[in-house]
Amino acid sequence: MLYKSRIAFRATVIGLAGNIFLFAIKLIAGIISGSLALLSDAINSFTDIAASLAIFICVRVSDKEADEGHPFGHHRAEPIAGLIVAVLAAVLGFEIIRVSVERLFSGDAVSIGTLALIVPLITMLIKGIMAWHFKRVGDSVNSPAIRASAFDSLNDIFVSFAVLIGIVGARQGYPLMDAIAGFLVSLWIIYTGYKIGVENIDYLMGRSPDRAFIELIKGAAKDTPGVKSLNKIRAHYVGNFIHVEMHIAVDKHLSTVESHAIGEDVEKRIEKFDAIEKAFVHIDPI
Repeated sequence: MLYKSRIAFRATVIGLAGNIFLFAIKLIAGIISGSLALLSDAINSFTDIAASLAIFICVRVSDKEADEGHPFGHHRAEPIAGLIVAVLAAVLGFEIIRVSVERLFSGDAVSIGTLALIVPLITMLIKGIMAWHFKRVGDSVNSPAIRASAFDSLNDIFVSFAVLIGIVGARQGYPLMDAIAGFLVSLWIIYTGYKIGVENIDYLMGRSPDRAFIELIKGAAKDTPGVKSLNKIRAHYVGNFIHVEMHIAVDKHLSTVESHAIGEDVEKRIEKFDAIEKAFVHIDPI
């Protein structure tokens, strides 16, 4: 667990550093060129910085051991971080829509230089690397916050591509292309925020894992020696980990010690799944 927390911590630091660098070059190029699409993308990176800080803090909090006030740990901190990302993305998206519509009606010209063309290409390269890295780390440590960062980084590639099209169009004498690109960027950001928000709200609301995973849990319990059948099973997320409650049927002639040993065996088998933090097994004698 300590090794996994170090990997998650390193990923959040990489994300923060990468977003700060991208924000700086986008802002400089956007101010020099006056490109709305590029300035919008800079705001996107600024939001990514805020989201990276939130994820950094929440990953550290969620890694805390359980205590008297939080007997099942602090794992809900990570979905909260993912929800913060979603809210920031939505706010940003609507702000860019407003500015883009104003630019469409005003028809303000932009001066596109070489730097403005290079920045989106650099962004696509860096974000591609970050998306791959965050996806791998998020899956390995079962972190919804880091997986949300991977999804956000992947979307940023498409955002930067739209920015590039807008900049090229403006450079070729079609200044409205820049405002249109900014408008499209905003729609994509809002959609991204929606997807991330829905996933993390599910975690906070304690949704059940999918049916296929439930069947895997049932199979592990039924294969335990001494288990006659399963009478009931319930599973739900507590943060980004799953808690399982089940009733197993055992021979009523077994002693209390023997029945308890079977229950403990079932718990150990179920808790071998990386996504499951705790299993609660009740004994039903038949």
